[in-house]
Amino acid sequence: MNDSQVRGDGGEPRGGRGPSAEGRGRTAAAVFDALGAEYERAFAGSAAHRASLERLLADLAPASRVLDVGSGTGRPTAQTLAGAGHRVLGVDVSPVMTGLAARQVPEAEFRCADVRDLDLAEGGFDAVCVYFSLLQMERDEQRGLVERLVRALRPGGVLVVATVPVDAEGVEAVFMGQPVRVSSFGAEEFAALVTRAGAVVEWAHDALFTPDHPAGSPEPHLFLHARRV
Repeated sequence: MNDSQVRGDGGEPRGGRGPSAEGRGRTAAAVFDALGAEYERAFAGSAAHRASLERLLADLAPASRVLDVGSGTGRPTAQTLAGAGHRVLGVDVSPVMTGLAARQVPEAEFRCADVRDLDLAEGGFDAVCVYFSLLQMERDEQRGLVERLVRALRPGGVLVVATVPVDAEGVEAVFMGQPVRVSSFGAEEFAALVTRAGAVVEWAHDALFTPDHPAGSPEPHLFLHARRV
């Protein structure tokens, strides 16, 4: 992975393009810094996530370039892909998560950064993974980022995205004991968002998952695999 594929603004480890970018970075980072490895343990049992990764592996050519947005602790996504010989760049706003990932998956590269503030080269990746990392963004930001991520794929490249498909905008909630502000879309609207961004949805999977955590409760999950036109 090299800087022609993805570059941080001025080389800074986080967004740093002004108060709004830095403020939103601290908010998300604070939540996942606090959760750390607890997040990995809570979601390790997701069979739907594993099935999504297996499907992605079947679609990738050897040594593919993959961007993992919101890479967390590096497991299972980066670890699975790097273990199969792919070149993985993980990006996460949380320095605690990034540090854990670098130790757990040394064969991948991890960068502490806000993906919204990265310069993503056109066609720089064979696949982009976005597992549940859009939910703390406003809806307009989600739309804009998905469009940018599709453009960061080579033609025919695969976008894998997972979300909680609920109609919610700027809702205050508690996630694993942490206060968060979330926005999302219903399943049909989210699939339409991906299509409008220039990718054809080839596989969709719904699941109900309960995180393995004292504060965990059943939540709907939607996984989409789409190919850049």
